[in-house]
Amino acid sequence: MKQLLVFLCGSLALAVSLAAPTQHDAMMADPPVENPKADEDSHYDSKFDRCDGVEFDAIAPDETGQMFFFKGDHLWKGFAGPSEHANGTFQELDEYHHLGHVDAAFRMHNKEEEAQKDHDHIFFFLDDKVFSYYNHILEKGFPLEIQQVFPGVPSHLDAAVECPKGECITDSVLFFKGHEVYNFDIKTKTVKKKVWDHLPNCTSAVRWLEHYYCFHGHNFTRFHPVSGEVVGDYPKDARRYFMRCADFGHGAGHKKPPCKLDAISTDDKGRTYAFMENVYIRLDSHRDGSHPFPITRSWKEISGRVDAVFAYGDKLYIIQGNQIYIYKSAAHYTLIEGYPKPLKEELGIEGPVNAAFLCPNQHVVHVIKGQKMLEIDLTATPRTVKKELPITIAQVDAAMCDTDGVKVYVGPVYYKYQSPTIMAVAKISPAPQKISPEKFSCEA
Repeated sequence: MKQLLVFLCGSLALAVSLAAPTQHDAMMADPPVENPKADEDSHYDSKFDRCDGVEFDAIAPDETGQMFFFKGDHLWKGFAGPSEHANGTFQELDEYHHLGHVDAAFRMHNKEEEAQKDHDHIFFFLDDKVFSYYNHILEKGFPLEIQQVFPGVPSHLDAAVECPKGECITDSVLFFKGHEVYNFDIKTKTVKKKVWDHLPNCTSAVRWLEHYYCFHGHNFTRFHPVSGEVVGDYPKDARRYFMRCADFGHGAGHKKPPCKLDAISTDDKGRTYAFMENVYIRLDSHRDGSHPFPITRSWKEISGRVDAVFAYGDKLYIIQGNQIYIYKSAAHYTLIEGYPKPLKEELGIEGPVNAAFLCPNQHVVHVIKGQKMLEIDLTATPRTVKKELPITIAQVDAAMCDTDGVKVYVGPVYYKYQSPTIMAVAKISPAPQKISPEKFSCEA
């Protein structure tokens, strides 16, 4: 079994394991209530109500996806509810320090194939020490000096957040201290220091649904984890998005789209996206919950609804009308130079189309146009329609193919076929199944 970190302290050898990022879908929970009176032995006899506007010391999810918000010697579990003493959940934090608060925290995102049971560890940073918890229990040998676990990372941190490969260049952890950001490469255990003067001083940071948030005061700013770039109207009030408060409308009036897909696909990184109207949701990170984001957030050149999406190799193809956009699916989606191009030039067909999909390890894209399925060999030059097959199902909205077969979406339902061939020869459609409003965060 691979080990991320090996610590030698005298004769002690300790393996620290990795974790996968998560977050529970608690955004629709009940509003928070007044905090109970703090115990008399509390460090600060704190009485916090985060709806009053709290600057958090640290934010991190646990192994179940439950998000913890820390302030002083208190914490909140989830996006709603009262505060409670942190030592009730993480007892040793109080036993080992006298600071009264956590400096930074994150849950390690990585999960080694050789060590499936060893993951989901939460790291807490207090002064010059690091604590590692699994199932809310302090691991043997901890706390340790930060340098023993994360060489090159300073003490007295302000914030920390995990960043998996595919969102960062490599599996990494970002550590914040003032405007200095320390990018810790998990595999090589090397650190690259950056200075992001344009970003506010983050007192806490968190990754949620592929996006990265710097919390400062009672506000937050979303940033790019590689460049630190801030795009959009920020800062925003955290009480409108990360908690339920009576005087703050959640999501600034966000409305769920109807349960009718425009497109759906899985890229080479295993990320599955469903497109509805002008938003998309990520489906493979189920513990993060399902939450719609504007399409322009990940594919900034795309305006409005898309007709079809499919992945081939390390590229994602997005069809809109008679145009096709091709994106590299590296750390973040990047439009390939020269695109968009006419659909006729790229695939040899005219738009618009209803849907498009590839099956795993195949190089033939199946394009549905009306009640015809066009087969195009992506290895051919030029690309042209090699086969045209009639299909019985009408008014297709979206389609995808995985190891379970082909799913064809029509309005609020979908039909499942074992393969594209069976779909083409079928005279009777299989029984329809309803699209899940919970899974797709849509309105039935």
